[in-house]
Amino acid sequence: MGVFATLRNTVRFGVFPKSGKFLPSSFSPTSLEAPRRTLIISAPLCRMAAELTPRRVTFPSQNSLGDAHGVVIGDPKKTPSALIVVHEWWGMNEQIQDEGKEIARDGNLTVLVPDMYRGKVADNREDAGHLMGGLDWKGAVKDIAAAAQYLKSQGCAKVGVTGFCMGGALSFAAAVHCAGDISAAAPFYGIPNPQLADLTKLTIPVQAHFGELDDIAGFSSPADYNELRERLAAANVPSYEMFTYPAGHGFTNPKNDNYNKEATTLALSRVYAFMSKHLSQNKL
Repeated sequence: MGVFATLRNTVRFGVFPKSGKFLPSSFSPTSLEAPRRTLIISAPLCRMAAELTPRRVTFPSQNSLGDAHGVVIGDPKKTPSALIVVHEWWGMNEQIQDEGKEIARDGNLTVLVPDMYRGKVADNREDAGHLMGGLDWKGAVKDIAAAAQYLKSQGCAKVGVTGFCMGGALSFAAAVHCAGDISAAAPFYGIPNPQLADLTKLTIPVQAHFGELDDIAGFSSPADYNELRERLAAANVPSYEMFTYPAGHGFTNPKNDNYNKEATTLALSRVYAFMSKHLSQNKL
């Protein structure tokens, strides 16, 4: 027990028998006193739980809508490698915040989840489509740059970006337009319109993830990511890799019918290794 810096609470457990039928003749009421058990809580675990609690933040952005908002998970001063996690078309809901906590914990990263819709969240596909359709994508890319700058102002040395679906496309776009603020990108199943970002201009390391059963044509289907792979190869884009999985669109989201735990675990393990390599403080 001495290995922990602990908070100790004494908890008593015990059940008083309703009947003395089976009690020995030597029974006395004091013999019912329950043994004391010590609940040991590791102080480091307490601090970790506190640090993994999302904290709402506001930071300046060049987006015409003004200041951006989001949640930070982790302590930038203790974990200087940071990852921006961009939400799907649903908005900054509980699911993406939970995923941010998982990424912060398992990837040993400070995470910032920016709220691209500024407080709006959809709970059905129709509303999500309206929100994404009304998004100022160029403004959203500016929000990602602002998020990276904010993280650096808080003590983070290097920042990467990942995102899912809409967030994946925005992560790709940020890799093109925010190379001065972003050191690496790991987009999931989303390809931006060429008018938003010419991906042949990528200069930072990128690791992309797609589902082989994805049926979102024009955005993330096998035809789309294979065409992208050919385009990037023809342009000799440096430090680029792509992984595909036997899964459909949205396979990392437990709320999605296409959720694939095995593919998610493998994909995120690759993201952690990728970010560890490119966000390392020893990497020039």
